Amino acid sequence: MKVKRAKLKPTFSEERKFLAEGFALTAGVDEVGRGCLAGPVMACAVILPCNIRRPWLKEVRDSKILTHEKREYLYSFIEETAVAIGTGVVEHDVIDSIGIGKASKLAMKYAIEQLNPAADSLLIDYFKLSDVTLPQKGIVDGDALCFSIACASIIAKVTRDLLMVQLDKTYPGYGLANHKGYGTKEHWRCITEKGLLPIHRLSFCHLGERFPSRR
Repeated sequence: MKVKRAKLKPTFSEERKFLAEGFALTAGVDEVGRGCLAGPVMACAVILPCNIRRPWLKEVRDSKILTHEKREYLYSFIEETAVAIGTGVVEHDVIDSIGIGKASKLAMKYAIEQLNPAADSLLIDYFKLSDVTLPQKGIVDGDALCFSIACASIIAKVTRDLLMVQLDKTYPGYGLANHKGYGTKEHWRCITEKGLLPIHRLSFCHLGERFPSRR
């Protein structure tokens, strides 16, 4: 799957369709951290000009198939070029309260609300947001096919990774800077040996039942 996605090159075709309909500020939206055991889910919304010509454009891909170094390299160019960038964060306790599906959509809604100038239309990875009234399209594999969504995935991933590195300093010894909260063998070993952290999602993998005490 990773090899197949690596061959996909995102384009501006969906953004240009909206532009042809009179929508000049289309935001690509994506989230990251959905499958983690710890930390927040984070979303990003990015509005880009459709007529840009830059050498770095050909290197943009879905953030999941890019190296850490390539994501950080592209992050600076996207930030410099974007018309607007918005980020939204939903913390672990809210995820436990409302579920990861609703939390992911809420993070996207927050990210869209942070855009300045505001978006007039949306391209979203997979989802559509029923409580957002803007014209929108959910695109399966949007982070691999749609340029704005791919850029949103890169910004979201770099931003959340940085947050997890910071949390690693607050909660040393759990490897948060390495696994970023995902359920790696290292992460499970730390939970088993040391117990849960305040940032763990108790609803995931029945953590709250299996490891009732927090550090």
